[in-house]
Amino acid sequence: MIIRVKVFRPPRRRAGPFKRKPKKNRYMAKNYFNRYVWLIDTINRHGYISREEISRLWERSRLNETGEELYERTFHNHREAILDTFGIEIKCDRSKGYYIANSEDLEDDGIRQWLLESLSMNNLLNESSDMRDRILFEKIPSSQKWLAVIVNAIRDGKAVELTYQSFTKEEPATFTVHPYCLKLFRQRWYMLGRSEDYKTPFVYALDERTKDVHPLKKSLKVPARFNAEEYFSNYFGIITGDRKPIPVKIKVTDSQVRYFESLPLHESQRLIESCPEYSIFEYRLVPTYDFKQELLSHGPNVEVLYPEDFRDEIKADIAQMYKNYGL
Repeated sequence: MIIRVKVFRPPRRRAGPFKRKPKKNRYMAKNYFNRYVWLIDTINRHGYISREEISRLWERSRLNETGEELYERTFHNHREAILDTFGIEIKCDRSKGYYIANSEDLEDDGIRQWLLESLSMNNLLNESSDMRDRILFEKIPSSQKWLAVIVNAIRDGKAVELTYQSFTKEEPATFTVHPYCLKLFRQRWYMLGRSEDYKTPFVYALDERTKDVHPLKKSLKVPARFNAEEYFSNYFGIITGDRKPIPVKIKVTDSQVRYFESLPLHESQRLIESCPEYSIFEYRLVPTYDFKQELLSHGPNVEVLYPEDFRDEIKADIAQMYKNYGL
């Protein structure tokens, strides 16, 4: 999942006839993000809803630690911030109430839909704290504290100073990187960026390998035609290269076919043959290490048919595993 988003800033107060809220009830900046997501989710679930009903729901929400009402000016400031941050337009129908005006655009935007669903689930858990021990999630070991710095740098068009130590190096190195985009893969966040020491971009893992990230005043340099989705479109995972995509065919046993149909491994996946015992799927991509590991994870339920050299590579790995177990 690749993310290139705008980062919100708490909206400035505007002069107006509304009564100023007591200082103790003012929103803290750190809570704005959750409140934006709560408002989006609330309107989206109801379809149409009045501002008065929104305010009543907010007063009862566990996210509302102070029990304050949702003031009219604050509500409209939130609408503007939500449009700027998420690209979600909240409009009002005088006879029905407020609604998501561009809901169809959200359904077509997989990245933004995924992001909102994840954030909405996080808010739901916050409102249902007594259920935390009965809802389990996979832990993401990535250093998410670096995400805000990098997203801000991308938005502001600035480079970053990255201190990074790969698993193959004994000491970390510090250098200037121009971040292109962010991608989540297998519970880890990655940044695609170009170091000033190289002409091509590289993928950096934002886990324990990233020791520090600092924003710089230096302008960000990204190719004018760069598109994050297109860059990764020929690959499964985060390993890329300069090879061209090729057809890859795999045979999947009948017991696993529905899993592949419900969650395709790659957008190019298509079914080319089917019978009661198995189905054959074809992909057009670069068969990288990530893709090979994914296929191996399915054990005997998946067999690589084509290309022959990739099939031989899989066979060699299986033979080595066979040897490791003394068989």
